[in-house]
Amino acid sequence: MPRRRLHGRRIELEGFLREDGRYEIDASLTDVKDIDYPIASGLRPAGVPVHLMRIRLAFDGDFNITEAFACSDGVPYPGYCDTIGPAYARLVGLNLVRGFRRTVGEMFADVRGCTHLTELLASLPTAAIQTVASLRRDNEDTREKPFQLDRCHALESSAEAVRRYYPKWYRKVDGLG
Repeated sequence: MPRRRLHGRRIELEGFLREDGRYEIDASLTDVKDIDYPIASGLRPAGVPVHLMRIRLAFDGDFNITEAFACSDGVPYPGYCDTIGPAYARLVGLNLVRGFRRTVGEMFADVRGCTHLTELLASLPTAAIQTVASLRRDNEDTREKPFQLDRCHALESSAEAVRRYYPKWYRKVDGLG
């Protein structure tokens, strides 16, 4: 069926190791219209971002957020949308892998945050895990269960993938395996 693209959203996340041993995630969300877009604040020409939001989080090896910065460089309502960034400093002290999405949803719901910045935050836990995982072998023999086990259907402790790749952590379930 022929079609014409009207809107594009790009979400980018990059993970870094800092010289001080902490990690950083740079995240951005960009919304662009492929046609001129008339909105209450004026015409947004095709190709000019309607939204350009950025978040940078620093965190330690236990995924505790130590620094948080958010800004809105492209917004539909300049002088209004772009004033919420400092509120996201409240992320400091949260843990990216323990209740992060739920807590963020509560902290920044409705008018307490920016819909787009809050939505972007939902991608950060898995990006943080991938960043830290870059420096670790995922099945090294340790006393601690590998972080990824029991966090998705393929790596449930009773799954064939765990039996094959992480035999130490495989758990037979009655009637299975």
